[in-house]
Amino acid sequence: MLKRWKKIRQEFEFKNPWWTYRKDEVLLPNGKQGEYHFVHVIGSSMIIPIREDGKLIMVNQYRYLLDRESLEFPCGGIKRGSTYEETAEHELIEETGFRATRMEAVGDHNPYNGVTDEMSRVFIARDLVPADMEHDETEEFEQVYLTATELENKIAVGEIWDGMSLASWALARRRVLAILREMGIEQPDSRIAE
Repeated sequence: MLKRWKKIRQEFEFKNPWWTYRKDEVLLPNGKQGEYHFVHVIGSSMIIPIREDGKLIMVNQYRYLLDRESLEFPCGGIKRGSTYEETAEHELIEETGFRATRMEAVGDHNPYNGVTDEMSRVFIARDLVPADMEHDETEEFEQVYLTATELENKIAVGEIWDGMSLASWALARRRVLAILREMGIEQPDSRIAE
């Protein structure tokens, strides 16, 4: 088993409504002291919505840091006092205009474990019904509806590059395909780009 680092002291460097930039003073297993800088986030919920016709709902949005659009599953950070489930319900409505009558958690992942302590929970949303949508003033979304085959083609050619969406699809893929089979919907096949 690998030796653990010991936290000596934690400092809060910068806080905003979404995350806190932190610096820990640590004692390394070799006895030396060091600093570890990271982003603390309460967590996030990512949702893979499945429409009645079997198409998956993704959102296209502008990402400032890379100055480009990104095709992603709906997702949002957990606000203090909220839960993964409440966040998933809220973000689904906000980003797609739908509420799910069935929401299933399928796994958790850390999107960037050397930089953040965030854990993201992945949900599959089914039996969608229209809901009033209120956008966050900093966000603009374009809904995109894809079959599982179209999604995997976009992944294969690099059109879907968001790491959280890629990790979430890896966690949820088997369950989503089982749901689509139950619905009698086409499955990804040899038409996936190589």
